[in-house]
Parts: sequence; structure tokens; C-alpha cells
Amino acid sequence: MDLDYEVQMRHRMNISLPPEVLQQVIDLASRRRISQSAIIATAVTSFLSPDEHREAVFTRRLDRLTRQVQRLERNTGVTMEALALFVRFWLTVTPPLPPEAQAAMQAKGQQRYQDFVETLGRNLQKGRTLLNEIPDDVDDHASHPSRDDAPAETPPTSS
Repeated sequence: MDLDYEVQMRHRMNISLPPEVLQQVIDLASRRRISQSAIIATAVTSFLSPDEHREAVFTRRLDRLTRQVQRLERNTGVTMEALALFVRFWLTVTPPLPPEAQAAMQAKGQQRYQDFVETLGRNLQKGRTLLNEIPDDVDDHASHPSRDDAPAETPPTSS
């Protein structure tokens, strides 16, 4: 909205605002280095503008939120599927332990878990995640071979 309030003929109007709203107007005027009247006039003009403008703004925001929710749903689905595959594989290949070996294996498991957490932290700090390795769309992935496809760091194996 490009309204030149300095050139147009203006009429004085006295209004009452709640103290917190007045403080927001004062702060915004100070930050943007414009008059409080210009802020109030712009707000009133925006309020009186046709609904199409507001509807377009809401539509853009809703579209952006929809895309974000779709990404979250996809990422959650990928995460759950990866976890399910891991658990299924682990349960399939891991034999039961004899009672005398359980204490030693619990200690080894705690060390392996610590290694896992440290590796996870390094990967996240470097921005390398499993979700970054999985293309959003297979066709999109094939058309963008320059994408960072460096595999994530794997935790050290300690036997």
C-alpha cells in the first residue's frame, strides 16, 4: 500500500487506544522511523480494504502451512518406517542371550548406545540426516544429481 500521507490533505481525529496497543504503535513508529499517524492510517486503510486482499494473504499462509504439514507427515512416515524396519531386522537376527552373558552385553549395549548418541549429535550438527538422504521425489532426485548425497556418518562398531 503506497499512500503518501505527507502530501494528501489530512483531517484530525481523536481516538482512544488501550495502553498496550498505543505502546506497540509508538515502538513500531520508532523502529521504522515513520509517524504514528502513518501507522494508524495504514492500519485503518488495511482494515477497510476489500476482503480479496486479506483472503489472498490468508490463502498464501494456508498454502505455506499445508506444505509444511505435508513435509512433517512425510518425515514422520519415513522415520516410523525406518524404525519399524530396524526393529523387525534386529528382532529377526538377534539370538537370545544366555543368562550368564546378559550383564556383559548390557555394559556393551550401554557403550554402543553412547557411541550412537555421539554420532547422532555430530550428524545433526553437520546437518546430515537420514531425511536429507532420502529424495522428496525419485524423479526430482534423478534430475538434481548435484544434491549433497554424502552418506551420514555411521556409529563405530565395537565388538
